[in-house]
Amino acid sequence: MSSSDIPPTAPSARQPRVLFVYFTYTQQSLKVAEAMADALRERGCDVRLAAIELTDSRYAERFSRFPLRHAYLDIFGMMPAQLRGATGEIRIPDEARDGDYDLICIGSPTWWLKTSVPIRSFLKSDEAGRLLKGKRFAAFVVCRRYWSINLKAVKKLGTKRGGEYVDGTHFSFAGGQVRSLLALLSYFGKGENRERYLGVKIPPTNLQPAYRDEARAFANELADRLEQRSSERVGAPSSSAPNGQPKDTVRGSVG
Repeated sequence: MSSSDIPPTAPSARQPRVLFVYFTYTQQSLKVAEAMADALRERGCDVRLAAIELTDSRYAERFSRFPLRHAYLDIFGMMPAQLRGATGEIRIPDEARDGDYDLICIGSPTWWLKTSVPIRSFLKSDEAGRLLKGKRFAAFVVCRRYWSINLKAVKKLGTKRGGEYVDGTHFSFAGGQVRSLLALLSYFGKGENRERYLGVKIPPTNLQPAYRDEARAFANELADRLEQRSSERVGAPSSSAPNGQPKDTVRGSVG
């Protein structure tokens, strides 16, 4: 058999590349990102993690230690910046400055109902514009109770930067509005979960035990979309959601 009779070998599919961009202080966003990254790697994706660092002198010092030095002053002191939608100086890792990614997932903690200063600063940066332009992106938010304003803001800011929003989800802490706040204040002040604070019985703060399974389930949905995308023909829908439209996934529970 001559070499001309040997059928050509089909090229191997390129490994999908996924980037997680997140900010974390208590490591909750990192835990979600790592759980999702594990699931995506099991599905054959090349996954990178990029942590945004808050370097602005107006805000950074209070987050340079854990627990906080003055829990009330440090937490409530961020309220004016959050309410006015402030941005600040941040450090952006090289992985999040540019890159040929098939999917970018943005992890945003919720500060006073809104997207945190570091993630908002990133999404308004020129670097985010170069990273997201023409790329698909998803989002997850970590929250004490109210999450929708944060998730909608990430979606809006990412879309303004030229990204194509795919899906979003949230992970909530236990407890109602009052008890979850007391639990968080206690944790920020002492660095550990306690049963009572100011005489009130409080739930454990931070992620609930089911977060890992929920994060992996969401990651597998994103992996399904990546696989579908790679096999789509020209003119096929770009999303597995109804009518090709993105959707927000409701996850987590609020006690």
